[in-house]
Amino acid sequence: MNREEARSKIDELIEMLNEHNYKYYVLDSPEITDYEYDQMMDELIHLEKSFPELIRDDSPTQRVGGEPLSAFSQVQHSVPMLSLSNSYNKEDLIDFDRSIRKIIGDKIEYVVEPKIDGLSVGLKYEKGKFVQGATRGDGFVGEDITKNLRTIKTIPLRLKEEVDIEVRGEVYISREKFAELNQKQAEKGETIFANPRNAAAGSLRQLDPKVAAKRNLDIFVFNIQRMENMHINTHTEGFEYLKKLGFKTSMYKVCQSIKEVIEQCEKWAEKRSQLAFDIDGLVIKVNDLYQREKIGLRSKSPKWAIAYKFPAQQKKTKVKNITVQVGRTGALTPTAELEPVRVAGSVISRATLHNEDYIKEKDIRIGDTVIIEKAGDVIPAVVRVLFDERTGDEKQFSMPTICPVCKEETVRLEGEAVTRCINAACPAQLRRGLIHFVSRDAMNIDGLGESIVTLLLENNLIKDAADLYYLKKEDILPLERMGEKSAQNLINAIEKSKKNDLDRVIFGLGIKLVGSRAAKLLADAFGSMDVLMNASEEQITNIPEIGHKMAESIVAFFKEDRNLEIIEKLRTAGVNMKAIKKSDENDKIEKKFEGLTFVLTGTLKKYKRSEAKKIIEDLGGRVSGSVSKKTDYVLAGAEAGSKLDKANNLGIKVISEEEFEQMIQ
Repeated sequence: MNREEARSKIDELIEMLNEHNYKYYVLDSPEITDYEYDQMMDELIHLEKSFPELIRDDSPTQRVGGEPLSAFSQVQHSVPMLSLSNSYNKEDLIDFDRSIRKIIGDKIEYVVEPKIDGLSVGLKYEKGKFVQGATRGDGFVGEDITKNLRTIKTIPLRLKEEVDIEVRGEVYISREKFAELNQKQAEKGETIFANPRNAAAGSLRQLDPKVAAKRNLDIFVFNIQRMENMHINTHTEGFEYLKKLGFKTSMYKVCQSIKEVIEQCEKWAEKRSQLAFDIDGLVIKVNDLYQREKIGLRSKSPKWAIAYKFPAQQKKTKVKNITVQVGRTGALTPTAELEPVRVAGSVISRATLHNEDYIKEKDIRIGDTVIIEKAGDVIPAVVRVLFDERTGDEKQFSMPTICPVCKEETVRLEGEAVTRCINAACPAQLRRGLIHFVSRDAMNIDGLGESIVTLLLENNLIKDAADLYYLKKEDILPLERMGEKSAQNLINAIEKSKKNDLDRVIFGLGIKLVGSRAAKLLADAFGSMDVLMNASEEQITNIPEIGHKMAESIVAFFKEDRNLEIIEKLRTAGVNMKAIKKSDENDKIEKKFEGLTFVLTGTLKKYKRSEAKKIIEDLGGRVSGSVSKKTDYVLAGAEAGSKLDKANNLGIKVISEEEFEQMIQ
């Protein structure tokens, strides 16, 4: 076969295979057998190997993933990929409808779509050819994940028309494929994904496209972001055109009134479990595109659309046992061990019961049948006991008077809801305390995670945090999975942490009630560990933001001989015990955010939340967990939620990650 004959045959095979892909994966109506498909694919692979210069970008052979990337580059969205305001009940939807009618009158048509629980992406096509795909990011700038998106069989590599178009879709993984993926992960001894959304998001952000190719990802395309010479008047016309181009689109329902919308919300709240994929709500949009222009946009979300979030999904299960965990401060936390049940996309087998009062208030007993939910579809919680289903065999739970780990006495102080183990040498407290000490926000010892801490304890190599600084490479080389290079890297990381600023040491000590912000305030106020150790409650409470309970806890901590011994061992090992002096110029920079309160929401591209928080605090600012009238700025990343909505309602200044970077430069 000559080159031109090969080109003609390759073109023919690609067109046939892409069409059969579309019929199989998008329409779910295959016309040929798997064997016939494989025969054509084998012929194409053979031809492409013989004539590699004829390989086309839209060939189905190119979906397996190419060479691994070193990093993702950034993509500026030509049209912002906005987030949505949330609603949680019919009153919210009625208010939304009322606000729309004030602007455009009573002639409104709404489109209701499922809110797929996945990762939002933008796809760009030039002359019908897929050229780029990106994550939503902060709505304005995302990450280029083109190679990973090419592996998704429901994303057409070439459209049925040669158009220039940008579309938006939601990448997800079905429940069936999610279960298969987790089974494979477990068999390989790798991390189990918490839910399908995490699996989809994690797969798309793999630097090796071959990994993404194995994950059975899928997509629903739901919006035309931009199209040359677009002559589409309604959202539903857009849906039909997307189908015509070869995209897999989500289902939708046109409603003539908000009453119909509410009926759809109630219907789908009941039916959501019957779907093959997870949805966490519905999206309601004004159908007419010209009306949308008149209604307008907010800074981060359209005024013409809203997300209706389903009430927390509840399931019935049984309390098999109530066990107790011991935390690093000695707090005993009861946990309900449940008969496993799938709730809102993940299997739940445990739920925290917080404290003794919580158990008594709800009258939760071992053997009870209970209703559980995932608050915000995230945190498992016991909602109520089904008292009618009690048999009389249920057992009441009592908080142990003896620590389940060290067998020493436990105490519940007056005015506190928490029962504590007061033995500072308790192994459970020691382990959790060590994990806290080496964590990113404390001493930040790279490579020293939970598993290594456990190995060090099990091999009696350490008995407290200070012992870490007396380890030698030959001590840790015999440990499981510890080679020459990793052992040396760990020793280097421990040595490097000796130079940390004082606030990291204070936070790492795990003083009750003292968080990273308070540790920074204490370091700035007292300048050295010695001065802090001898400070009175009155001196400590003179520091803004530090109250009497925290001051009591700090003073009590430094009265314990064991704590003083650990600090002395750290000092002898060479760990820095003084606040690192800043230059005059840095002092000026530090005051840049003085008196300002920030709230963080959504996912940032460049920083982890803890890193952004530290930057703000280093510059003199304060980070709060909730939005109020006292908030000065809300730093909003991707998938920002209710905090963003509240900020917009209160007129609080919302800044993007790019604006934040300009502020800190």
